[in-house]
Amino acid sequence: MFSWMAKDEGRKKNQEVYEGVSEGLKNIYKQKLLPLEKEYLFHDFHSPALDDPDFDAKPMVMLVGQYSTGKTTFIRYLLEQDFPGIRIGPEPTTDRFIAVMHADTDGVVPGNALVVDPKKQFRPLSKFGNAFLNRFQCSGTNSSVLKGISIVDTPGILSGEKQRTDRGYDFIGVLEWFAERVDRILLLFDAHKLDISDEFRRSIEALRGHDDKIRIVLNKADMVDHQQLMRVYGALMWSLGKVLGTPEVARVYIGSFWDQPLRYDINRRLFEAEEQDLFADLQSLPRNAALRKLNDLIKRARLAKVHAYIISALKKDMPSVFGKEGKKKDLIKNLDALYSSLQREHQISPGDFPDIKKMQEVLVNHDFTKFHNLDRKLLERVDKMLAEDIAKLMAMVPLEEQISKNEGSDRDENGTGRQLTIEGGAFDGVMDSKTPFMYKGGEGINAGVGEVEWVIAKDRYKYDQIFDNLNPIDGKVTGASAKGEMIKSKLPNNVLGKIWKLSDVDKDGMLDADEFALAMHLMNVKLDGHDLPPELPAHLVPPSKRGF
Repeated sequence: MFSWMAKDEGRKKNQEVYEGVSEGLKNIYKQKLLPLEKEYLFHDFHSPALDDPDFDAKPMVMLVGQYSTGKTTFIRYLLEQDFPGIRIGPEPTTDRFIAVMHADTDGVVPGNALVVDPKKQFRPLSKFGNAFLNRFQCSGTNSSVLKGISIVDTPGILSGEKQRTDRGYDFIGVLEWFAERVDRILLLFDAHKLDISDEFRRSIEALRGHDDKIRIVLNKADMVDHQQLMRVYGALMWSLGKVLGTPEVARVYIGSFWDQPLRYDINRRLFEAEEQDLFADLQSLPRNAALRKLNDLIKRARLAKVHAYIISALKKDMPSVFGKEGKKKDLIKNLDALYSSLQREHQISPGDFPDIKKMQEVLVNHDFTKFHNLDRKLLERVDKMLAEDIAKLMAMVPLEEQISKNEGSDRDENGTGRQLTIEGGAFDGVMDSKTPFMYKGGEGINAGVGEVEWVIAKDRYKYDQIFDNLNPIDGKVTGASAKGEMIKSKLPNNVLGKIWKLSDVDKDGMLDADEFALAMHLMNVKLDGHDLPPELPAHLVPPSKRGF
């Protein structure tokens, strides 16, 4: 009788509109994925339920490394200021997890208070107990850098006899919790200390599954000369190859991340280039935060689906009356056979299954008779979420960025005040393009910036000789004449074509003496290994052409 009402209701449900990506993620998680997680005890086996702060939080960067590899100094270098609780020294000084976050006034929030703060994303850490919470704090400081990202400093990983001393809490478990939630993991190595201790090996192994977040930093590289640095780099890659266990070569950033003079400055250009790459990678985090959260939710949904298949299969195989305990032991022992069966039955990739040893350890403490049978409706809801809702949110990501650019603001439009770029601290200096000390300042296309005299004038005598030999007519050479000289550089035709367009300032299809000198200069810039600009910079425009 009221079928039209039901259709109208269904249409409304299908037209879910979200204000922003974060808001959309919260809604689809609570409505579609969370019920599946609760039904099959996902939170007992894998990861606690997500709260609103998990979706709203700024991007986080976690630093991991052995003691005295420069983790805390690296943070100070980024911020260009101290933060509450900072301790730097050659011995293991940082003995706690410190979340360095933005605050209007400097202060420290201890772990026990931090995990009950509903505005922070750290509430699930309470499961690691007081021993951990006493070694956890949030250091708030008023730094522009921290408006874009938050940074997590970790205790120096021990070596030798010290690593056998129990920390009193599940250190590896805490690392895994953070690894799942941070946007970037920086593994720091000291150029003088490349050995990977047992605890460091276990820490790196705990980060598996998050390979896309890991970046390697070879710090204190100025303490060795270029020949030793080559050997150190080779030794580091050899050590990492055994631990990471991936066929790809990890990206290693080489540098000296502090504000003191370089001991060996022979590699200065290398350090500057590596620093640019690392800072550009960190700069991308606020803009890619929404995509990262989408990616993590998709990974979580896939794992939750597989988990539901495993739990329901275990329930299905349990006897109804006798021999329950014996059957439970048998099922746990043969879990690999169950994995293979589910893989074939549901066409699941082997990489989507949880670690078998960890699963067996947790299953021992559960009553299989209390598990639930497979609920197809819950699975269909998650499949629909992955197929439709995620696609809608993916389409919103570039739109949000465009709105931000059009408004001339680098803050997102949700009113959260989150920066979409990182400003202040070392980022202003390293990414700067307006001082003589900017990256590649005074070289390549930047040579002559800020100078009174046209930079090409000092080599003009050489270029004028070549120009005169081309027999110019009315002070200009044709394209055919210029081509014969320009191809001697052996540069590809497409590059020479670009140089011609940049040099022909008045667009008359010919080059006068000034324009020809400019073309020769641009060829030398390219031959020296520098990139050509998309448009001719103001300082390279010949003085005679500055009215065009």
